[in-house]
Formats: sequence, structure tokens, C-alpha cells
Amino acid sequence: MKLIRFGPPGAEKPGMILEDGTRIDVSGFGEDWDESFFATDGPKRLQAWRFLEGAKAPRVAASERLGSATCRPSKIVCIGLNYVDHARETKAKVPEEPVIFFKATTAWSGPDDDLVLPRGSVKTDWEVELAVVIGKRARYVTREAALEHVAGFALHNDYSEREHQLERGGQWSKGKSADTFAPFGPFLATSDEVPDFQSLEMWLTVNGETRQKSTTANMIFAVPHLVSYLSQFMTLLPGDVISTGTPAGVGLGMDPPVFLKAGDVVELGIDKLGRQRQRVVAPK
Repeated sequence: MKLIRFGPPGAEKPGMILEDGTRIDVSGFGEDWDESFFATDGPKRLQAWRFLEGAKAPRVAASERLGSATCRPSKIVCIGLNYVDHARETKAKVPEEPVIFFKATTAWSGPDDDLVLPRGSVKTDWEVELAVVIGKRARYVTREAALEHVAGFALHNDYSEREHQLERGGQWSKGKSADTFAPFGPFLATSDEVPDFQSLEMWLTVNGETRQKSTTANMIFAVPHLVSYLSQFMTLLPGDVISTGTPAGVGLGMDPPVFLKAGDVVELGIDKLGRQRQRVVAPK
């Protein structure tokens, strides 16, 4: 299944994309795509509801805004330097263990919402990433059992303000957490939709020029490893998101570095997970 959320910011409704591309409103199911939904075998229950009630569900117009594909999670756990070429372009050591940082959940936004530059930003950067959504509580999970705890996959742009991240001291999170810095979607594809999650083409352009082009096969630490690894240090709750890192092609890695400015347009996509488009705007 492909799960969406649609409507004005803060008032999104749950929906689905059917096999023929039709978008339907599933408010009649009575739940949104949140921790409780995933924790109670929600996708399976939704599938049963769809076969019984889906034909009567209202259609969602193509003009409707899409919000984040799931509700705001309890945490967004990000993996840094998870592609060898990205580590090298940023002159960082290739990690022996996953590099972990957190992104504030208030950065959560829709896939085509504007990217609002932070006040004073001069080094806002882009990062196309495969995101993993947890479907079942995970604590001390083995790699062999890790995928049993995954609900599905989505497209995520892990925006970063590099000055805040790298030049202001402290941890990376301060450069990762501005409002609108986590566009998520356009949909969540349940695991059965993406059996080849570890070999998906991914790309990103800025003003029509290709900046990133790679595949999830190039990850240093694959998805089962990441789920297992993180579960050794924290409990992963249903609905939590793991953003698995970005390949080479970020602005920081260019010579000279290039960063986003108001008026730029960023587009990105991953095979089977759709595409996003953000217009960069000045601080409000």
C-alpha cells in the first residue's frame, strides 16, 4: 500500500494511493498514520477496511496539497556519512560504525512545501535520502529479525544548514532541525511494495541541474544493520523514522561549495518512492 496525508498544514487527513494511481480519502477508517496505527498492525487492518469500504471512499483531487506521509514521529534518527563517496567529498573519515544524530520532529513538512531558509542562513544544503519507518517496537533486535520491525519506506530530503551544523560547536542537530528541513513523502510505501529497497536509484537536482545521482546499493551500512544497531542504544517506537544517509553531490562537497538561496528549486526522487519539489524562500 501507499499511504498519504493530504489537506492544509495542521489539518491533514489520511489517504491512500490505489494501484491505478487514484488517491482516496480514508478518513472513514478512523485513524491517522501515527504510532498507535503502526503499533496495532494498522496496515493489515487498513487493507481489510479498503476491500470492504474502499469503493465508497471519496476521491482526493490531484490539486490537493500532500502533507508529510505519516504523522510527526516520536523521533527522527539520521545516519551520517553512510555513503563512501559522500564521506570523501566532505573530507570525513569513512565511519567504522554508523554515525548517529537526531533531527527535531518540528522540521517535519510536506514533500512539496516551501523550504524556508533559517534566519541568517548562508549555507543551507540538500541531501536526498531513503527513510525507513518503524512498524513494531524494536529493542535489542538482531539483524536477521530487523526487517520484521519495518513498516515501510519513504523519500526524505535531509536539509542541513552547514554553518550551524559544523561551525557553531556542539552537535549536528542544530544544523538539521530548522522548520521545513524534513520534507517527507509523497507517500509511505509499505515493505511489500519495495522488496528491493537496497537497490533503488536516487537523484536530486537544483534548478534543473543534477547534483546527486546514486543508488541505495551504495550504503556502507544497510537497512537491517541500521535497525539492529540503533535498537542496541534506544527503543525504536512504531512510526519512528530512520533516515539512512545521502550519497555524494551535496553543496558542501562542490569546489567551491554551493548553497541554496531564495528562488532556487530543489527536486528529488527515489525509484518506487515518488518525487518531491521544494521552492526555496527567504525567512518569514
